[in-house]
Amino acid sequence: MDLLALADFNLVARHGGFGRAARASGRPKATLSRRIGELEAALGLRLLERGARALKLTEEGRALFERTSVLLTELDEAASAVASGGRRPRGRLRISAPLLFSQTAMGPLAASFALRHPDVRLEVTTDDRAVDMVEEGYDLVIRVDPASDAGLVGRVFLRDRLAVVAAPDLARPAGGGTVPAVLRGSAPAPASWRLKGRGDAIAIDPVLRLSSHVMVRDAVRAGVGAGRLPVSLVSRDVEAGRLALWGEADEPEIALWALYPSRRLLSAKVSAFLDHLRDAFPQGRPEELAAFAGD
Repeated sequence: MDLLALADFNLVARHGGFGRAARASGRPKATLSRRIGELEAALGLRLLERGARALKLTEEGRALFERTSVLLTELDEAASAVASGGRRPRGRLRISAPLLFSQTAMGPLAASFALRHPDVRLEVTTDDRAVDMVEEGYDLVIRVDPASDAGLVGRVFLRDRLAVVAAPDLARPAGGGTVPAVLRGSAPAPASWRLKGRGDAIAIDPVLRLSSHVMVRDAVRAGVGAGRLPVSLVSRDVEAGRLALWGEADEPEIALWALYPSRRLLSAKVSAFLDHLRDAFPQGRPEELAAFAGD
């Protein structure tokens, strides 16, 4: 099998079309189309359905992509390791990270990593969904309490907790009264928030829903209502007196994981970023993440 043609097929499949693959690689679109046509002829299989507006993998094409993309990556990393003299991090490193972590920490983390490893071309995208690492071409993903996946391995590098906070002039309800609440997302709201170690609960009346924790914090600061937010996001506001801490929520800790495909060799660039996370969060405490957050 022609490995160059196979690499071109993986390039087109990963980018979802000849045009995008050509722009990403700097290769002529006609060359990519011709090489994949030759691969299809050699295999006696149709790998791509070429529609007027979109390109779609056939069943055989998807199976070939899933089985060969990892192998080609390992070959490329092995060649890079030999060329660089071993374990020196180099090459393209694609990472997907959740919105809140990206807003609070990923900017300075990425900058310090780039300065530390100038031969690595780091690309970070923000996404709260569960991306398909192999199909979408990611080397590492950061996720909050991810569902178990037999195809991935990883490590917890940070833990956080939820706290109920409000503007200092918003009185905490007494005698079973309700408090206006600012919520994240559109999921059904609980009737109350239970507090750790107090044995009581705060009845809530949702008055505002926003799509990010940062927006919720800003609305809570403005006095719209109370909010249930990560300790890492609000601890500096509490220390500065911009928010009042009503208590920590009686809920399990939040775990941030760094995940990568178990069927791939752990490359030098991925290993270097994992080490970078460990250096940034040596104890894995929310206060360490809070240090990255601005006012």
